[in-house]
Amino acid sequence: MRLEDLSVEPTRVTFWGPCAALQVSCPLPGVLRLRHLPVFKHSAPGPRELPAKQSWAVVEHRELPLSVRREEQGGVAVVVTEALSLEVSLARGTWRLLDAAGRELARCEDVSGELMPDYPVDRFRSRLALHTPPGEAWLGFGEKVGALDKRGMHFVFWNTDVMPHHPDTDPLYQSIPFCLGLREGLAWGFFLDESWRMEVDVGAEDASLVQWESSGPELDTYLFAGPMPGDVVRRYTALTGRPPLPPLWSLGAQQSRWGYENAGDVRSVIHGYRAHGLPLDCVYLDIDYMEGYKVWTWDRTRYPDPAGLAREAAAQGVKLVTIIDPAVKAEPGYRVYDEALAGDFLVRNDRGSVLLGEVWPKPATFPDFTREEVRGWWGRWHQGFLEAGIAGVWNDMNEPACFSLLNGRETFDIKTAPAVHLGKVEGPTLPHDARHGHRRHLEVHNVYALGMARAAYEGMRELAPERRPFILTRAGSAGIQRYAAMWTGDNSSYWAHLDLSLTMLLGLGLSGVSFAGVDVPGFLGRANGELLVRWMQVGTFYPLMRNHSGKGTPPQEPWRFGEPYLSLARECLERRYRLLPTLYTLSHEASVEGLPVMRPLVMYAPGDEEALRTDDSFLFGRDLLVAPVVRQGQRRRLVYLPEGRWVPLFNLAASEEAIEGGQHVIAEAPLGTVPLWLRAGGALALTEPALHTTSANWSQLTWHVHVAERVEARLYEDAGEGYGESRLTRLLGGLTGDRFVLERSTEGALPLVRGTETLCLHGLPAPREVVGAREHRMRNGVLELTVDAGWQRLEVRL
Repeated sequence: MRLEDLSVEPTRVTFWGPCAALQVSCPLPGVLRLRHLPVFKHSAPGPRELPAKQSWAVVEHRELPLSVRREEQGGVAVVVTEALSLEVSLARGTWRLLDAAGRELARCEDVSGELMPDYPVDRFRSRLALHTPPGEAWLGFGEKVGALDKRGMHFVFWNTDVMPHHPDTDPLYQSIPFCLGLREGLAWGFFLDESWRMEVDVGAEDASLVQWESSGPELDTYLFAGPMPGDVVRRYTALTGRPPLPPLWSLGAQQSRWGYENAGDVRSVIHGYRAHGLPLDCVYLDIDYMEGYKVWTWDRTRYPDPAGLAREAAAQGVKLVTIIDPAVKAEPGYRVYDEALAGDFLVRNDRGSVLLGEVWPKPATFPDFTREEVRGWWGRWHQGFLEAGIAGVWNDMNEPACFSLLNGRETFDIKTAPAVHLGKVEGPTLPHDARHGHRRHLEVHNVYALGMARAAYEGMRELAPERRPFILTRAGSAGIQRYAAMWTGDNSSYWAHLDLSLTMLLGLGLSGVSFAGVDVPGFLGRANGELLVRWMQVGTFYPLMRNHSGKGTPPQEPWRFGEPYLSLARECLERRYRLLPTLYTLSHEASVEGLPVMRPLVMYAPGDEEALRTDDSFLFGRDLLVAPVVRQGQRRRLVYLPEGRWVPLFNLAASEEAIEGGQHVIAEAPLGTVPLWLRAGGALALTEPALHTTSANWSQLTWHVHVAERVEARLYEDAGEGYGESRLTRLLGGLTGDRFVLERSTEGALPLVRGTETLCLHGLPAPREVVGAREHRMRNGVLELTVDAGWQRLEVRL
């Protein structure tokens, strides 16, 4: 990609070549945008300019000042910002990215592209190769299989309905082409902002290169400075948006099954939870509630009174969530279809006719969510469900999935029909040449679900402004976190899938998608009691905790497995509800800073090779290390503790003295035990278990604090719903000599509803004196304090 000259503006630099262009701008501090156009030739009269480009992912559109200097020797131009500099080779169109200290973060080795004339539309292939030295790790990439470090793997970004999937299946349901490079403790980020079908080879073909390829005409990339992994994630989510704070109930226990066929089944499930003393906040209705699989309808034989059912569930503290599929049945007289047809809201085939396929309805049409008017129309369809008391929606089959295509009276199975009948189709979806307005499906396939989720979110915000929308999606792309939670699709009741869930959720979290979960204990197959318990122990720490299974599989509500598994499952759910103050605070942190709830150990130990290779443990926030058992029959396990001091807090209870990190330890973990450790300087906020959520203004609160030279923690509280008053509490203090001091500050107008709090201080001997507490005592080596809820300062004299 040869470049010959450049034009300089205050906020951008454009390099021009005979058949290529490169534009550099700075949308945020520590972030550079590079638009590579390797097959661009300016032919229009007037000043040279690049074509306008729409981003589906990016929400931050500022352009900050930058400068450029041209070095005569070597044919290099250097673009400079406050935090980064970019050295561009004019002869090759390649570049080097350096941080403010002059350290090389990234190096582009090659940019190329080609235009391939074709029918019905021309095709492109654009490539970019990044140098990767030995030892550099590659994290992120969204919903992908494999170890935490993806080096040596090859991925396709093409949202695909896969059932069943396996530990090596690719592609899956989501496409997020964002990753972090990490070497010698220094992190940086790369995002390819293209909606086209893409692939990346992460050092599999050539160990020295990470090679990206897009089916589009350009490569719109963003480069992010670190130095810590968390810094990269913050910058990426500032660019693509952060998740809204979810309603508190959505963080509670959720139950679902494809097979609750009528209102009686739903009542039975809720009764089962309550009869067995199991916490529950949400039940899902799968496709059986619809009339003939027609979206936005109710089968009145099976569900004669949806609003009455919602009221009954609410009386038990349970919300209802309905599945919503994008496929609209082509049936004249069906209002949704009639409106879509009259408004020209549907995807068309290459010949201009409305595209007809088969999903659950047959024939099925597909709304074109790339257009604002279609999203607005779809969003308004949520009104009837909201008025009936439905609390949220579950967007499924939104890759979009399509089993077969219809042409006249003929049906062509996508898996077997020749291309002459279908056009080029990849996976069970729409053909590449299907028309979304002036765009083709090859370009917008990956953002179809993003548009659907946006329609739901914006519609619900408008129709019920006093409530926070809850949307769960299967498919998505970069930026999906702005609108929806997600789950990882149709997994199976395999121990390997339990293990895989950790790295999948960690990769999603590093890619901006914090509010995510995995079907517990697997959607397909047959779980046993041991797998149920071990998966629920892990699911306790998933941001979204849902038990879900498919038709043709045994029911897997916790009581189906008998004792001792029922009692152990109850303990897991109660532990989840005890953790809600911390989980809610971490969800608020995700909405403000973009950091995930589940975090890899390497996030805070970027130079620690053992932390990088730890795939079977994670951090819940910054300070709680979770080391679940994910192997069948295992009753003890090896755990790596990063540098620092860690106090065991198995099952959220004090157990032993603190352990120094930087080493492996053996954790005893019989079936009812979850190994947990609290980092020195960290704190964990807990409440009492309950059968369902009520308010996030906690009436009972216990802090577990691991005393260190510096202690820092926070707690976010509000009503748990809506957009009213809130309170952010900060704890700050530390141990100096023979004194431990802890101070509390608050901001926000939310009044306290509790009279006292309990503080459990780990790592202190029996004190001489405690100032600022109502009472104190030592219990099992832990100093327990009872304090007034409005306390401001505590001092422990040793």
